[in-house]
Amino acid sequence: MFAAYVTVTILGAVFNGAAAVTYLIGHEYPKTQADMKGIPRKWVPVLGLLLAAGTVGLLAGLAVPLLGTLAAVGLVLYFVGAIFAHLRVGSRNIVGGIVFLATAVAALTLGILHHGVR
Repeated sequence: MFAAYVTVTILGAVFNGAAAVTYLIGHEYPKTQADMKGIPRKWVPVLGLLLAAGTVGLLAGLAVPLLGTLAAVGLVLYFVGAIFAHLRVGSRNIVGGIVFLATAVAALTLGILHHGVR
């Protein structure tokens, strides 16, 4: 169980860390996604910071389980919101969001199974 928890947590941190960097360096992809969803571009760095906080929280959760649990819950909520934002504007390009959501749910579930609810 521990190996699965660590593996999924690190995988989630890599996914979200890479996405956070993309948002924070001003890459064009997050900007066009924000435009498509009707989100002001000034929110792109904020969304990147949320992803970065989730990344740091997942990794910190390896030492302090509560931080990992809170980070995983935050990422689950983030990606549920992202999927709804796509669906709201008629976009069906949600596979990436579902993969990120599944990773966050897996990290949350395995963390709770490994550490228990605290």
